[in-house]
Amino acid sequence: MTQKFITIGEIMLRLTPPNYDKIRAATSFEASYGGSEANIALALANLGIDSTFFTVVPDNSLGKSAVRMLRSNDVHCKPVILSTPEETPTHRLGTYYLETGYGIRPSKVTYDRKHSAFTEYDYSRVDADALLEGFTWLHMSGITPALSASCADFTLRVMRKAKERGLTVSFDGNFRSTLWTWDEARDFCTSCLPYVDVLLGIEPYHLWRDDSDHSKGDVKDGIPLQPDYDTQAGVFGEFVRRYTNLKCIARHVRYAHSGSENSLKAYMWLGGKTYESRLFTFNILDRVGGGDAFASGLIYAMMKGYNPQDMVNFAVASSVIKHTIRGDGNITDDAESIRNIMNMNYDIKR
Repeated sequence: MTQKFITIGEIMLRLTPPNYDKIRAATSFEASYGGSEANIALALANLGIDSTFFTVVPDNSLGKSAVRMLRSNDVHCKPVILSTPEETPTHRLGTYYLETGYGIRPSKVTYDRKHSAFTEYDYSRVDADALLEGFTWLHMSGITPALSASCADFTLRVMRKAKERGLTVSFDGNFRSTLWTWDEARDFCTSCLPYVDVLLGIEPYHLWRDDSDHSKGDVKDGIPLQPDYDTQAGVFGEFVRRYTNLKCIARHVRYAHSGSENSLKAYMWLGGKTYESRLFTFNILDRVGGGDAFASGLIYAMMKGYNPQDMVNFAVASSVIKHTIRGDGNITDDAESIRNIMNMNYDIKR
């Protein structure tokens, strides 16, 4: 069966000072486009997956340029809405500014996305049934529902409709503290879980609320602790005990040695077993979109029927190679090059 993928989210203009400059010292900015769901659609399209992106952008040069970038990467944009000033009075494209980290200085992101065309659009106008017609896989994230009440309602409506139609549904929690509180995010994501087949990007905290504090032991002095195999397997087991609809759960774990060097590995639950990937240590050219590359790598490997161990290793290798590419998206158009990194024989011990 041919897989047809669709995802929904906001695409934004990214402005980055060149040469690792700080914004306060910048006299020019490099412009590109990105956003979590757009990054995943782009990465899958480059790997040959039939990939479609739905968003709302202003009907102006910025909005059209963002769509043109996606189309140049073989992403189908037929359902994209070019919003007029009458539909979204603010009529703007969301923007973010990136200061690229170097050495001991971490990267820093400043968002300017409030009142964008995507956040202001009235999604009650969108026929979710028609939007999903012909697709086999829907991907959503926890970023979109954080943007507005209309976005949140639309997210749940589309996920419910996807389950009714028998699509595989993947969901990345993608918590953003600048958009909503942790309690708000947890409560909304919990309401999404009954419709999810593939859960991605869960953090050391849990996505449900009850009488016990599931975050104890996961955070010290406000800093998330990196889980070992047994701890992560226990968290996965609790998820699938509560939500028997879950078919796969995966998350990557980052070890930041500096702003220029990180290590990554991942854990994945599938078919009743937890798998652990290799550990990869690498230098960073551009970190943004690393989590999206992991998600797209896992989705690709699942679509292609990889064995579970190769799935989780391919997903991490996809993220690793993205860190060597400028811009938000993994434009790697050859799965073999990712598999080469996945199978690279080198000393992974620091």
